[in-house]
Amino acid sequence: MKLLIDAGNTRIKWALSDGMTRCARATCAGEYERASNGVLQTMQADGLPQQFSGIPELREIWVSNVAGEDVARHIRNIGAGQHPHTYFIVARKSQCGVRNSYTDPAQLGSDRWAALIAAWHLAGRSCLVVNCGTATTIDALSATGEFTGGLILPGVELMQRSLGGATAQLKPAQGTYAAFPRNTADAMFSGAIQASCGAIQRQHALLGDDNAPVILNGGAVEILHEHLLNLPLRMEDNLVLQGLLLIAREAST
Repeated sequence: MKLLIDAGNTRIKWALSDGMTRCARATCAGEYERASNGVLQTMQADGLPQQFSGIPELREIWVSNVAGEDVARHIRNIGAGQHPHTYFIVARKSQCGVRNSYTDPAQLGSDRWAALIAAWHLAGRSCLVVNCGTATTIDALSATGEFTGGLILPGVELMQRSLGGATAQLKPAQGTYAAFPRNTADAMFSGAIQASCGAIQRQHALLGDDNAPVILNGGAVEILHEHLLNLPLRMEDNLVLQGLLLIAREAST
């Protein structure tokens, strides 16, 4: 049995696999918050070893971890009695049919790398891979499976929080989308939506392929997708976990 773990910036998701297919839906295993200095402030991931102690015949753990060493330490303690092999993936120059054009390939986040691999196997053509989470990442794949580069920008919620933290009069509040907002809360929320959608639409235009799918993934997908106009959208759950399974499968061949 394989355990797949996506340790993101604010939560951990996991799934089980028999080696070829996932046999459990992705489940949130823990959440945490960060102080302004980036240190984990609330650490609910410390229950991970106990949560996974009952998995029968756990042989391998495949992990994408962008949450830092505290989370990695808890993950390493999973399955202590069964002594599974634990693999923390790192982006490579080439893997699972995808080529990495980053100047330093290993510097690309493991979550982005796994998502790109999953997207390539889903689409098999040029596409944009968009993860809408704490940060929004917009990554481009060419028609031959080359990751040609991408953007990182604050997610919708983080944009609003950063405004509230950096200005005296703009405080975070629940807003609703409007094309031309008439109150501050709506202006902040709509500004974050427009900035995110504008970046996605611009990157899609730069691909030079009007039919290239935009593969959307992440917690803020529901907020953004209805405002992305005239784009071939494809909603996918848990791209990182899908990519981890493909990486694990290739490693076993």
